[in-house]
Amino acid sequence: MNLANLLKIALKALNNNKLRCFLTMLGIIIGVASVITMLAIGQGSKDSIKAQISEMGSNMIMIHPGGDRRGGVRQSADDMQTLKMTDYEALRTDAPSLAAVSPSVNSGGQFINGNNNWPSSLYGISPEYLEIRKIKVGEGEMFSEQEIKSAAKVCLLGKTVVDNLFPDGTNPIGRTVRFNKIPLTVIGVLESKGTNSMGMDQDDMVLAPYTTVMKRVLAVDYLQSLYASALTEDMTDQAIEEITEILRTNHRLTPEADDDFTIRSQQELSQMMNSTSDMMTVLLACIAGISLLVGGIGIMNIMYVSVTERTREIGLRMSIGARGRDILAQFLIEAVIISVSGGVIGVIIGGAASWIVNVVAHWPVSIQIYSVILSFAVCTVTGVFFGWYPAQKAANLDPIEAIRYE
Repeated sequence: MNLANLLKIALKALNNNKLRCFLTMLGIIIGVASVITMLAIGQGSKDSIKAQISEMGSNMIMIHPGGDRRGGVRQSADDMQTLKMTDYEALRTDAPSLAAVSPSVNSGGQFINGNNNWPSSLYGISPEYLEIRKIKVGEGEMFSEQEIKSAAKVCLLGKTVVDNLFPDGTNPIGRTVRFNKIPLTVIGVLESKGTNSMGMDQDDMVLAPYTTVMKRVLAVDYLQSLYASALTEDMTDQAIEEITEILRTNHRLTPEADDDFTIRSQQELSQMMNSTSDMMTVLLACIAGISLLVGGIGIMNIMYVSVTERTREIGLRMSIGARGRDILAQFLIEAVIISVSGGVIGVIIGGAASWIVNVVAHWPVSIQIYSVILSFAVCTVTGVFFGWYPAQKAANLDPIEAIRYE
């Protein structure tokens, strides 16, 4: 018996039991739709994290003073003063893998403009900080090297600070705001970056020359941190090695001594967050995959019932020449049709559900072609695997006993 005839017989048998056929598909439909939706949410979150990290500077390297032991007691990084201006100058001149380096010192406090005030952070940095952190000046200009040398009392405001200090829409450029008791002239406004992947407002900041913050605000001669960026993302590890060697030399550390600084890169953050995202995606996909298992068991159950109901039909077909493999193929085709049809409907529903999640919940989603291909592959395997036993039982029936079956 050829494949066309087997397919025709299988379709006719399924058409005679439409409702039962649909209910059997339902488990597959729910399973496939769940898997596609969960994978789309997981991939969307991963892409969103990558985009956020890229906006922060994918090749960014952060250097902080590290914990150290003094008198047998480990000091916190906040208590350490191991990063100096000499370290900054050495990294600028002796690290060929670095594209940019900036010192960083900061202080929290109240910014005041007339009757308006807003608590924020004042960051003392160099102009290269903007390149490292992918920050752009929206209006006005960045402070100059001369203003850094003179520790000029100038600053650039983030969008959140502008909105709270100048709620009436007044142009802040040229105006003076006070940070605690220190007057700062606004020379620029930063472009808005919104919140990052961890929910932090990237516009709630004020930038000033690092010398201004060190001398006029904190009265310190050390740096709280250094920010740098590698020439390319692939050169990040090489840049970290250069930074480590330069800082150890500057700090006169012996080969057996621990580093008195800590280096972190965006790649580490990216790998950690991607690993967490992948784990959650796999977990969600496994939970959704249980529906596919339940759907497969439903197919086996219904096919088994179908074999029992059509025992006499099977006997008659075998008595007029149908072979066992023809009977096996017929029931396998029925099982595969049910599972693949359910898969197609599940893909459509999964795509629609992903779109609804994106529109209603505003979650980032990204439907991957591999998830659709995987769904069809799993559906086909499910149909064959769970349809095999009932089909094999039908193929092994004795024709005479089958005909006499009531």
